[in-house]
Amino acid sequence: MANLISVSRLKRRLENNLNNTVLVDVRFKLDDPDAGRKMYLSSHLPGAVYMDLNKDLSGRAEKHGGSHPLPDMDLFASKIGNIGIDNDTTVVIYDQGDDMFAARLWWLLEAIGHDKVYILEGGYKGWVEEGNQVTDELPTLEPKEFHSDIHTINIADMQEVKEKIKTNSALLIDSRSRERYLGETEPLYSMAGHIPGAKNYFWKDVFASDGTWKKADALEEHFSLLPKEGEIIVSCGSGVSACPNILALKAAGFSNVKLYPGSFSDWISYDENEVELEEN
Repeated sequence: MANLISVSRLKRRLENNLNNTVLVDVRFKLDDPDAGRKMYLSSHLPGAVYMDLNKDLSGRAEKHGGSHPLPDMDLFASKIGNIGIDNDTTVVIYDQGDDMFAARLWWLLEAIGHDKVYILEGGYKGWVEEGNQVTDELPTLEPKEFHSDIHTINIADMQEVKEKIKTNSALLIDSRSRERYLGETEPLYSMAGHIPGAKNYFWKDVFASDGTWKKADALEEHFSLLPKEGEIIVSCGSGVSACPNILALKAAGFSNVKLYPGSFSDWISYDENEVELEEN
């Protein structure tokens, strides 16, 4: 996949002192919001900057919009500049190793027009397992100016999702686990089930058994029942775990792909919206 960088390739890049590369640590735990920052302060890749899912990669949760709404994109672009990223900077993102939060930052950067973005395959865990150095030293930041080009075409809101399901003009994917999709369990929200008409493609299924991303041909097979010429809207619980599916769909050759940022948590915030408890 074009958006991945191996541990060995990143190591060579850093050893060769290639300029204008910024590493971003996005480790996070949904059930312990302070854990990621604590892990970063304890040890991280040399030179890496930390960005927090709740504080940097999301806006403030309100009645509608879901539990991880998108941040204000102008403010986000300003934050990106403040940590040393401009339009010519190569960005390498890593998280624990499953890449859910890394994919969220990848999507946000793409949404503001930055395409020199890579996810470290294997994440922090892979870096350490190959015997590479980590540190608790905080980097010195050199602010730059990032000029954003916001791609709102990559986003679908609740009304658009509802209308396109009704008219069958787009296909909606639910990226959550099968159990949550079917409504057998729901650990985070007040209602269980899925948005009517959504098809279930669990986000972790884009990874091979060893935890690495599947190759393009395997991803094409994984998504083979989806029409490549049609529009696909990807959702999950709150717009985070949908992002690995978006990255995988694009690697498989799908081009008309949108994120429903609010996802299921936004959908159920409207009393009039129906929820299905089993597969169509």
